[in-house]
Amino acid sequence: MAIDDPGLWCETRDADRVLGAALFLDRDGVIVADTGYLGRAEDVRLLDGAAAAVARCNALRIPVVVVTNQSGIARGYYDWSGFCAVQRALAAALTAAGAHLDAVLACAYHEDGKEPLRIAAHPWRKPNPGMILAAAERMNIDLSRSWIVGDKADDLAAGAAAGLAGGTLLAADERAGQQLSCLDRPDFAVTTAASLSEAIAALIETGRLTSRI
Repeated sequence: MAIDDPGLWCETRDADRVLGAALFLDRDGVIVADTGYLGRAEDVRLLDGAAAAVARCNALRIPVVVVTNQSGIARGYYDWSGFCAVQRALAAALTAAGAHLDAVLACAYHEDGKEPLRIAAHPWRKPNPGMILAAAERMNIDLSRSWIVGDKADDLAAGAAAGLAGGTLLAADERAGQQLSCLDRPDFAVTTAASLSEAIAALIETGRLTSRI
């Protein structure tokens, strides 16, 4: 369900409000293939191992929260109904693999968008931390113990600004590596991984992401 704002989306599961750490994930390029402005259900393709990684967190009762920029809506490439269709397809694919998302937050605002979505640097748009902070408020998440996984430096920058423990960048190139060096600091750890499944395995095995059981 969209909240009372034309450029924002926030959906959380009614059950199981948490007091503990959570895993924040970007969507495109992390859970599903990034096709460039994904707005059609038929284009949804889970990345290898992504569903199993989400299911592993589900089994440990670690909430999985998607935070995704959706400038394709602001640009007019698709609308919220297209976004919703993609989310339904993603949820069905995850369910078939025994996995689920605990919350999904999205921001459509962009400086190159069409009115009324033409807003630069909206608080919810990554690298700003608004989506993460909103999820924490609604779900009682302990941000200081939580982690983010993304495929862009902006994903990790949002996590750092929100006060997360750290972030993992997938498939980091040289330019992204240079950006990450500015984020790696004593209160925000930075790691890299080739895939979401590799990232989750490392986080759990090193104790950086722990169950609340």
